[in-house]
Amino acid sequence: MTDCIFCKIINGEIPSYTVYEDDVVKAFLDISQGTPGHTLVVPKKHVKDIFAYDEDLAAAVFSRIPKIARAIKQSNPAIKGMNIINNNGEVAYQSVFHSHIHLIPRYTDQDDFKMIFKDNSGKYNEEKYQEIQKAIADQFKDAQ
Repeated sequence: MTDCIFCKIINGEIPSYTVYEDDVVKAFLDISQGTPGHTLVVPKKHVKDIFAYDEDLAAAVFSRIPKIARAIKQSNPAIKGMNIINNNGEVAYQSVFHSHIHLIPRYTDQDDFKMIFKDNSGKYNEEKYQEIQKAIADQFKDAQ
């Protein structure tokens, strides 16, 4: 895509701080640096989001994540953990519509990065869980 910022980075039209690159992905520092070492892993093939991946592309892209994550962690002994995030759709905070995976090193629980998972279990009963389970599971029946 001619107007995609990540495609421009992949094509060398916009400079980046590349940490890893092969024929499938390019990994470069996120300019925001949520924490030091915050890296984006981007498939070289333009796909909008996770819903546009086929199985081969998913296998190729996601199989590289552990290697890149290990390199980031080994780059700084202060890194104690890592959040790996993939946002899909504007409502899920995707701001660039070329799929990308955030690798965000974590140093302490006070390193200015937060995620909140609210416990909504009180709003659900057995029937509601089963209804949601069936709605999702039913989607696999035609795919097999």
